[in-house]
Amino acid sequence: AYDGKMQFYIADSQDPLIQTYAKVFKHTFLPLEEMPEDLKVHLRYPEDIFIYQTALYSVYHMEKPQIFYNKEDQWQIPIISEGSVDPMMRHIIMKLPGETKEEYILMIPFTPQKKDNLAAWMVARSDGENYGKLAVYRFPKQRLVFGPRQIINRINQDPEISRQISLWDQRGSQVNLGSLLVIPIEESLLYIRPLYIRAEGGKIPELKRVIVAYEKRIAMEISLDEALYRVFGGTTGEAPELEAEKEEPLKDAPKKDLLEEAKKYFDRAMEAQRRGDWSLYGEEIEKLRKILEQ
Repeated sequence: AYDGKMQFYIADSQDPLIQTYAKVFKHTFLPLEEMPEDLKVHLRYPEDIFIYQTALYSVYHMEKPQIFYNKEDQWQIPIISEGSVDPMMRHIIMKLPGETKEEYILMIPFTPQKKDNLAAWMVARSDGENYGKLAVYRFPKQRLVFGPRQIINRINQDPEISRQISLWDQRGSQVNLGSLLVIPIEESLLYIRPLYIRAEGGKIPELKRVIVAYEKRIAMEISLDEALYRVFGGTTGEAPELEAEKEEPLKDAPKKDLLEEAKKYFDRAMEAQRRGDWSLYGEEIEKLRKILEQ
């Protein structure tokens, strides 16, 4: 039975403040190794620490003194829009490049300072012996990879999407664009953004359209599977390369049954996001990623 007992586990045994607390409360602060296994599997890398680490790394990844001094290659966390507070930090379950299995990660993209194209993305790992490890995946400088703000601008400037949103606004409905989902798929990046409509006087928004963007292709359709088909249907192209990985062409258009599976996982992820169930959200996004890779 639960008795209200408080137990803390020390991740950094060298921290002087924690050492002091542990001496005062001897049976309250324990080494992380003593945490029960059923709790360890739910450990998450701290977001507050990660955001500070990414801010520092955006400057200190420059190793050559002259480049560092002139800040020639400084990065920044993407700015979605003026006044936006969304740091584009996302929890997701995925297989990292070079790894053999999926894992739970916290990720954030980088763009060059005062630019919007993507430069790299950084992850904090949370599973097992990899807990606390950081990794950075860079895109080649000679290749333009659209960043989140560029994708959002392209969505806003697309004639078809703009015309449809204006039509809904004229009818008194309120159009709400959901959070931009960034899904790494092998060496490529797929952007998905849900569009919600709230009727005049209504309280609950309805998922009305799904917008999918990949490189220079963009589509808005009633469902995810239709948007994916418009973006990938019957075409091939190159995927952005990470580090020294080989470029691979896009695969053929997804089959109908796979598109239906993708829609199912996307709908579940959106429902989990609305409920604030980020663990389930990550699981459904990972299932969606697997479907898109087939």
